[in-house]
Amino acid sequence: QPKERDIAMVFQNYALYPHMTVRDNMAFSLMLAKVDKSAIAERVKRAADILGLGELLERYPRQLSGGQRQRVAMGRAIVRNPQVFLFDEPLSNLDAKLRVQMRAEIKELHQRLKTTSVYVTHDQIEAMTMADQIVVMRDGRVEQRGRPLDLYDNPANLFVAGFIGSPPMNFLPATVEDGKITLPFGTFPLPADKAARAEGKGLMLAGIRPEHFEDVSVLKDEADSSRTFEAHIDVREWLGDQQYAYVPYDADATTQDQLRELAREADSESLRTQLVVSLDAASKITDDDNTVLFIDTDKLHLFDPTSGENLTVGL
Repeated sequence: QPKERDIAMVFQNYALYPHMTVRDNMAFSLMLAKVDKSAIAERVKRAADILGLGELLERYPRQLSGGQRQRVAMGRAIVRNPQVFLFDEPLSNLDAKLRVQMRAEIKELHQRLKTTSVYVTHDQIEAMTMADQIVVMRDGRVEQRGRPLDLYDNPANLFVAGFIGSPPMNFLPATVEDGKITLPFGTFPLPADKAARAEGKGLMLAGIRPEHFEDVSVLKDEADSSRTFEAHIDVREWLGDQQYAYVPYDADATTQDQLRELAREADSESLRTQLVVSLDAASKITDDDNTVLFIDTDKLHLFDPTSGENLTVGL
């Protein structure tokens, strides 16, 4: 029976009893299990101390902030000493600042309790920052499982590549011939092992992350000219230590047809004729500006447009 599996769940909407104090909400499951009163008091105090709720035990849910309510929901799970915690999108109702704070608190809690935790989320940032292992699922099917960095560097397929990463990976129509890859804005040399896997396969989808471009003007070493191209910066977003530049590229009728075909095969609404590029804050680019960009083709991924499989995984 599910109730015998010793799993404690933390709900998305907290699910606190409004007529009960924080203390009684945390103790309720133990009271139902007829646990000794002194043991209940000890467990509630321990959980309250861990979560910083000691001064709030006599308050009611309506008197608490969203973050405090979430801590009470976690405390209710902690007092049970379960084998597994199940978190069901616990931060989705919190504002952005509080989500960042609670991410750190939940991770610290996991490290202190050393209890297996299954954390369900649609927010890939939560998954990347909190997990030891990530399982990416689509329509009830496991697409890939692994450590966060493994999924980021070696996505198994198009879906994982597009889901993991913010901003997401850029996808472009591509062909590989004679050790070189042709993209809509130029032809560039490709590492031999990647070229060998893609040679002669016809139209495919290339993927490259925003941080794998560089503004040549701020590089300390001279850039390999065979991997540079002229780019027009449409708009940019400055974030302090870095900036995102939006770089449109010319897409003729053939390229547009290729994009529509690849989008259909990739189960994507559209593939934009625009690159998102992450650049160093030292770059002096401005909106509606021209520059020369370096593309790191060593970090480029190639996907089969029909199966979505990453042909270059592990390289």
